[in-house]
Amino acid sequence: MMESYKQEFIEFMVESKVLKFGEFTLKSGRKSPFFMNAGAYVTGTQLRKLGEYYAKAIHDNYGLDFDVLFGPAYKGIPLTVATTMAISELYGKDIRYCSNRKEVKDHGDTGILLGSKLQDGDRVVIIEDVTTSGKSIEETFPILKSQANVEVKGLMVSLNRMEVGKGGEKCALDEIKDLYGFNTAAIVTMEEVVECLYNKECNGEIVIDDALKAAIDAYYEQYGAR
Repeated sequence: MMESYKQEFIEFMVESKVLKFGEFTLKSGRKSPFFMNAGAYVTGTQLRKLGEYYAKAIHDNYGLDFDVLFGPAYKGIPLTVATTMAISELYGKDIRYCSNRKEVKDHGDTGILLGSKLQDGDRVVIIEDVTTSGKSIEETFPILKSQANVEVKGLMVSLNRMEVGKGGEKCALDEIKDLYGFNTAAIVTMEEVVECLYNKECNGEIVIDDALKAAIDAYYEQYGAR
């Protein structure tokens, strides 16, 4: 049985037009029957809800025994802010938020970090919207490590696309786990999305019908992680 917040989150992604179905060409050149654009969360209500879904998934996967939530710039910045607020609201736990700047600041609040400074021994959870290739972790992991001797407890993304990453065999989340040695998790997987939306009504319409289901199956035939 799927947790109710997962089901709610899937419907929320569709309602917010963050998860779309049709024909899309991805940055990787792959032609995909679905596309996720986390930039479509734009209202206060959407961000508040999004923070709550991330908070519940982080709580489920990693517990709350950590100090800092780190979100890579730029998209990770609102995610960390919304989620640390939700963790405080839902669980009464104060987690510090931290992001990197794209350019180092040399005056006032100097350095490469925004939000909390990192300290030796800090336990960190990284938060992202979706990981297709793991490129952003490649950029941010060295930044984290250069700032302090931190322990990365895990990475949380909103959707696991479950398709092969750069290595061509495993999905990006598994590649990251192998490469950096920390755990990875998603609020929902694409498999759960299909299970939740296939021939079921969402907002009064069937989101994934037989034709779309066939297109998604064909996509995974070609690009699915084994």
